[in-house]
Amino acid sequence: MKITAKLVNELRQITGIGMMDCKEALQESDGDIEKAITYLRKKGYDRAKDKMGRETTEGVVGSYIHSDNKLGVLVEVNCESDFVARNEEFKELVKNLSLHIAAANPKYITSEEIPEDVIEKEKEIIVEQYKDSDKPPEILERIVEGKLKKFYSEVCLWNQPYIKDDKITIEKLVSTYITKFGENIKINRFARFSIGRP
Repeated sequence: MKITAKLVNELRQITGIGMMDCKEALQESDGDIEKAITYLRKKGYDRAKDKMGRETTEGVVGSYIHSDNKLGVLVEVNCESDFVARNEEFKELVKNLSLHIAAANPKYITSEEIPEDVIEKEKEIIVEQYKDSDKPPEILERIVEGKLKKFYSEVCLWNQPYIKDDKITIEKLVSTYITKFGENIKINRFARFSIGRP
């Protein structure tokens, strides 16, 4: 089947993904829009990872204030172009991220930001819990790795399950928007303020 510019543009309008990627998806799917969308979704995460190293100099600051005015969040989310920064879907993503931060209370964006002494202390606590279990060192090492992973999912925004869909992490959520817009998106910083609550 001949892939027309009109068909490519139609897929682009639905997905927000670049023309060349849409054309490739349609070629791989014999011009079937639904199959092409599935193809793009399957490839999406790898494509998003390729874009994650690119510079982000545009973006917006989003905010959330709880109804009792005792909890508030500011978050800076960056992208590559002003075009994406002004997009309503991008703004909605930033709004949802500020809401998530308010609810999930992360301490860091990624595990790389956690100070080494905090990680070491966490490891010590885990090892102490299992000191009388007589587990071999290699098993204990795997337990420590598993517990640290759980720790990251509690304190790192990037690793937390998304409050609106706990089947995906914040990393996966952001990566879907990276794929959709064809640009890198980065959560640069956030601040969470609260009165009389943790």
